[in-house]
Amino acid sequence: MHSAENDPNHCSTEAIHVRLRELDTRILELLADRIAALADLSPSQLKTKQLTELASRFGSVAPKEQLVELLQHVSSLSCRQAWPSRPVAYLGPIYSYSYLAAVKYFGLGAELVPVASISAAFDEVVRKQAAFAVVPIENSTDGRIVDTLGVFHRWPVKICGEVLLPVHHCLLGSRDRSTIQEVHSKPQALSQCRGWLAQHLPEAKLVEVSSTATAAAAAAASDTIAAIASREAGIHYGCRVIAENIEDNSQNVTRFAIIGDHPCPPTGNDKTSLMFELHHQPGALADAMMIFKNSGVNLTWIESFPMPNRPNEYMFFIELDGHQASRSVEAAIETLGQMSQRLEILGSYSKGELSKTN
Repeated sequence: MHSAENDPNHCSTEAIHVRLRELDTRILELLADRIAALADLSPSQLKTKQLTELASRFGSVAPKEQLVELLQHVSSLSCRQAWPSRPVAYLGPIYSYSYLAAVKYFGLGAELVPVASISAAFDEVVRKQAAFAVVPIENSTDGRIVDTLGVFHRWPVKICGEVLLPVHHCLLGSRDRSTIQEVHSKPQALSQCRGWLAQHLPEAKLVEVSSTATAAAAAAASDTIAAIASREAGIHYGCRVIAENIEDNSQNVTRFAIIGDHPCPPTGNDKTSLMFELHHQPGALADAMMIFKNSGVNLTWIESFPMPNRPNEYMFFIELDGHQASRSVEAAIETLGQMSQRLEILGSYSKGELSKTN
């Protein structure tokens, strides 16, 4: 009879398990050391760019994007232990696209707190109940997020980062497509899939709800309701993926702003966000735009937002290349302030990037 103890392969396997346990122990010891090292820093002194630099050096171990994600999770876990009470608010519930953006930026170890509305996310930061909040600001298909710009007008909270999240919608349900009578999702998601819905589910009633995750929960509980949401939401709520990548624009991307009182030093790849109000007179906006041309500053985004209870008057939101600490940007902002009724520097921060795997 063959004894497992006398099997050389068994001995080899046991040795490997012992070695793995030793390595896992070292990893946890290093995590404890990392947490202790953070005690000598304030959150504003943390440098996140070095995570990407490290991942680039060890590209032979795993794809760079995966290594960055791993390091972000390790960083978020250690930061949460070193600096308690630094929650991050996001438009919930869990597995909404705002949740996925928060995880992408802060990592799974962060204390992520769901809120019911974009306004509530701002409120958490203003009342200092949350250190940061993640709010959608622009979609490549539908354009600006009006609710977010409206709250910036009331509460000019600082922007300290951004996340670019590719949005790939799935049709989720508990049965197959033939049973679907209603399709639930948030208005933006329904809009981004309107061509696919018109072709494949022309008779279904479209029902707007507060979030894609809420829609997924409804679809999981009904044989006749389908949801447009992320694959992750479908997995979480136990739905079937009836169809995937149903967005009309395959390059559909939502840009999220990270808001919070966290000044960002220049990185060499920055942008600055401004909000301003001009005097209501002919040529005012054209004169304002000439400031940036004359200063050699490139504008990357401009949006107008109607002023409440003031017909034909607007607040303008712009984004430009460069950090407010640079001489050209600083000079342009100073000149703009001289001709504006109101000027808010919302922040300078590192530009968000799309990973190659998206």
